[in-house]
Amino acid sequence: MRTTKNMDYIYDDNGQPILIDLLQKDTREKVIAYFVQCRKEKKMTQADIARRTGIPRTNITRFESGRYNPSLEMLVKIAAALDMKLELILKQLHSEEN
Repeated sequence: MRTTKNMDYIYDDNGQPILIDLLQKDTREKVIAYFVQCRKEKKMTQADIARRTGIPRTNITRFESGRYNPSLEMLVKIAAALDMKLELILKQLHSEEN
């Protein structure tokens, strides 16, 4: 991966650059929205999550507002505080037939 002017790119099989900043942003927004949805469904506050995880509530707030890029460790802790587990799935972008 190369970085140009704070933009991250990967390259396809033909050497064409693919900007991944938008993919990162979209994925982060979806992850945050799902964590917030789960917290609210369980009628938990950010303070409840902070108390259960030992993560400062300010960091929970920053995470939920999108101003904090969480570590995998943080996501696992928050999931556990929600009595859930974190699972990651990698999906093929394009089918092998194309």
